[in-house]
Amino acid sequence: MSLALALARLGLSVIVIDPVAAETAVAERFDGRVSALSYASLRMFRTLGVWDALALHAQPIEQILVSDAKPGRPASPFSLHFDGGEIGGPLGVIAENRAIRHALYGAVAAAAQIRVIAPAAVTALTVDGAAITVRLSTGEALSARLAVAADGRDSRARDEMGIGIVAWDYPQAGIVATVHHECPHNGVAYEHFLPAGPFAILPLPGNRSSLVWTEKRDIAARMLGLDQAGFEAEIAKRFGSHLGATRAEGPRWSYPLRFHVAREYVKPRFALAGDAAHGIHPIAGQGLNLGLRDAAALADVLSEAAGLGQDIGALDVLKRYEEWRRFDSLAMALTMDGLNRLFSNDFAPLRLVRDIGIGIVDKIGPMRRAFMREAGGDSGKLPSLMQAS
Repeated sequence: MSLALALARLGLSVIVIDPVAAETAVAERFDGRVSALSYASLRMFRTLGVWDALALHAQPIEQILVSDAKPGRPASPFSLHFDGGEIGGPLGVIAENRAIRHALYGAVAAAAQIRVIAPAAVTALTVDGAAITVRLSTGEALSARLAVAADGRDSRARDEMGIGIVAWDYPQAGIVATVHHECPHNGVAYEHFLPAGPFAILPLPGNRSSLVWTEKRDIAARMLGLDQAGFEAEIAKRFGSHLGATRAEGPRWSYPLRFHVAREYVKPRFALAGDAAHGIHPIAGQGLNLGLRDAAALADVLSEAAGLGQDIGALDVLKRYEEWRRFDSLAMALTMDGLNRLFSNDFAPLRLVRDIGIGIVDKIGPMRRAFMREAGGDSGKLPSLMQAS
């Protein structure tokens, strides 16, 4: 939907095909996850007319505290503190995925050049000279100059076009739940590195936080099977007492964690964007931001091509997008993979080295601010939708 809005601004006619109906995608039980939106992504949402509807449901991230610990044990004396005040404002915002979708649906509904077909699935894609034809589960066939697959990690369109991936599974699952706590969080996000993986406490509006708990898959399954009291006891053991008494609210979810990168991002009249192109470990919450940067970059490439009178679906045009995004995406994916491998273990010498590394970054202001700018999406070649005005 973000890509559709970006392309509609260029005067292009866009059709969004979605296997999930809008009312299902914004339901509370459909998706329990939240996303961290960098300030570069927020600039994009403001320009696309999405932010006003999302703002009331988003929590600014004022600070991030990173520590290394074992469950129920005191944290390492070495920690890392990011303060948005050092760079002039919040480090981004946290919002529930369903709230982001709701804001996007509203913006898309107001865009005359965007048509949404949902629920409907793509069953086949055929390239024939100047057009690509998409056949749908509804029986409808559509032709266009360009088709973009932004249909997630298990992209059927990517498979239909014969694009392979490099992939591996992590022996981890992400447990997601919403937690109410007694004391205000003051916009502080916490990330505790436990032996099985990161345990993140992400602030939401009110005295609520989203818990993103990485655990070994067999243990994650056991945790999801606990009764309410048992689940809350396990949360409290890892949460600490800094936010007072805690209680879990609403459903719990678990998601298997996996790495993948597409071997190609483009073919004639076809491109990949978002999780269809790359899936990264959620250790730093950069997955959605990476996908939004794809959308903004593709919009820039197509805008330039259209302005020059070029065919927006031609392979030489789409290769510019691939060259721009593929290295950046791969670098981010491998960095997140490396961080997960570094921190998701209990090997004592390695724990000492990483704790000292955390402490060094915390003490060196320019390095610390560089990490904050990187997390905020303000590094590398920024698409125009993400640039500061």
